[in-house]
Amino acid sequence: MSNIPLVRRAIAGAALAHSSTSNDVEHSTITPGEGSQWTPAALERAGSTLKALNRMAKRPPVHILFEDIGFTAGSGKGERRILHNVSGEFRSGELTCILGPSGAGKSTLLNILAGYTSNGVNGRITVNGHARDMRLFKKLSSYIMQDDLLQPRLTVNESMMIAADLKLGKELGRAEKELIVEEILQTLGLWDHRDSMSHHLSGGQSKRLSVALELVNNPPIIFLDEPTTGLDVVSIRQLVVLLRLLSRQGRTIICTIHQPSASLFSLFDRVYVLARGLCCYQGAAPLLVPFCAEIGHICPTTHNPADFILETLVGNSESAAQMSELCQNGKLSKRLDRMTVRGGRKPVLHSDESIQRIFVEHVAKEQMQKMEFPTTFMTQFSILIYRMFKQSSRNSLNLWIQLIHHVSAAVLVGGIFFLIGNDGGNPITNFKFCLSCVVFFMYTYIMIPVLLFPLELRMIRREYFNGWYSLKAYYAALTLSTFPIMVILGTVFIIICYFMSGQLMEMDRLILFTITGILIGLCSEGLGILVGSMFNATNGSIVGPATVAPLLALCCYGTGFGPYIEKIMKFLMSMSYLRYGLTGFCLALYHKRPLMDCNADFCLYAESKILLRDLGMATDNFETQIIGLLSFTIFFRVVAYFALRYHLTAEFTSKFMTYISKFLKHR
Repeated sequence: MSNIPLVRRAIAGAALAHSSTSNDVEHSTITPGEGSQWTPAALERAGSTLKALNRMAKRPPVHILFEDIGFTAGSGKGERRILHNVSGEFRSGELTCILGPSGAGKSTLLNILAGYTSNGVNGRITVNGHARDMRLFKKLSSYIMQDDLLQPRLTVNESMMIAADLKLGKELGRAEKELIVEEILQTLGLWDHRDSMSHHLSGGQSKRLSVALELVNNPPIIFLDEPTTGLDVVSIRQLVVLLRLLSRQGRTIICTIHQPSASLFSLFDRVYVLARGLCCYQGAAPLLVPFCAEIGHICPTTHNPADFILETLVGNSESAAQMSELCQNGKLSKRLDRMTVRGGRKPVLHSDESIQRIFVEHVAKEQMQKMEFPTTFMTQFSILIYRMFKQSSRNSLNLWIQLIHHVSAAVLVGGIFFLIGNDGGNPITNFKFCLSCVVFFMYTYIMIPVLLFPLELRMIRREYFNGWYSLKAYYAALTLSTFPIMVILGTVFIIICYFMSGQLMEMDRLILFTITGILIGLCSEGLGILVGSMFNATNGSIVGPATVAPLLALCCYGTGFGPYIEKIMKFLMSMSYLRYGLTGFCLALYHKRPLMDCNADFCLYAESKILLRDLGMATDNFETQIIGLLSFTIFFRVVAYFALRYHLTAEFTSKFMTYISKFLKHR
């Protein structure tokens, strides 16, 4: 019985009146009854679901053929051959597992086929008889990685609707998108959890949500890297049965599996066995045992075929070589032309002629559209900024922690430098107050992205690679999303410590002081994103402070002998954005300031010009400091963007770590 509300059913029926009635939609969303949910029989009965998705987001079936694929990792003496010219074929309508011992090259092959890895690869990959065009292929495929890192603080339904808005664009209206999302959640057994936060889902539900998010645009080919990792036996079987259901609708589904049970192994249509970088078998799962018997490896009747093949190949290079030679390293396929599944349901198989015809038509349509992403830059930006603001507003604990941090630090700084702002007899103490404010904005805003951005980076890797949005749109949204909270909390910090320290009560000076502090925070955040893009949280927490420590030393160099600072040191000081921030603070407080209070017979620094002279700031102006801070902010943000862009590819990550390792060894 469908759970679609009457109003939504009416809206959906009106939206689809050109192709179907609302009753058709109602009967197409079959939910298994309580107690029998997620049984194989129930899923087979649900095989007629996703009608609206298949109708409204049409995609061509995809056959992948790869020949003589080799892959070499490292370079020089550290060079290592992972894959040795393997071949194979994966067809639409089939659920395929890549099987093999640890280190056999399963994930490497999956990364190459998905287009995630391209450097160091040789061989030929064709899609439906045509050389693979990665721009088009990424629109037709989705890669679900091993880690189920879902966007936090969003409900299941919100996550799905955001995915639909990004991946379907203006192709469909709101009513059609809502129908597709509901249909997918019904099929995957997540409809009852649609209002649950994604971080509250169980392991199996998280994995299903990962699949659901990638189903929104109806990709004809889905790659999954170790999808059963961390799941219990029941959840594993439910997931594989679900994947088989999806393949029955004409999709090509390929996943790596470490060691499936016998019952799980029987659910796969095609098995691709790797060992020592060689293809030892590819073909129908039921033919694996007879194939092994051809070279004298007899599988006992009560033995799990998957366990048997792994035991045969582990530590036995001779058997691997024999099997690879027998199947011609993947060029020979053992097929079952008449495959059936439990309940008599057959996979949706297509002839090569029909595949090529449909594919050519789809390619022509894509080339006419000439759009890299389904939505425009501004649409992506607005959706992403909405998502980021919603997530931030729901993270109340984080907001409270930041507020308490800013208020407590402001009270502490204000208490240490209480009412010294107009003391002409001790102006160096007020200079230390400015320096303390610089240190606060520097460390606060550099460490937040250093510690948190690496986790965010892991989450956006899947979305970015699967073509949800452009990196420019994401980066623009990321930059803007943190700005309001930085302005609010930074202003709170400055107002408290400014008044407690007894600074000159002039509004223009307070505004200039506030602007300087916020620009230091923006600049530091950009540097933090740069570090967070290149290093994990552990290494970044070392690199971040180590980077700003010399900049902090340069910013306060010359205190007391400003007119005599060496030219080379002046140049080095201009390379520290913190120097511009410190000078901005001092100019905001002391530029054209009246004489300060003096309780002694003589106060050398009662006149602010003399103080600025000895600090080396007499010839500086506030506009130059603002321009300097803005220039460094733009520089850090641009460099961070390119670091992020290249870090989102596996090649850059591996190469970067290889160079770091070589550098440390030579030290």
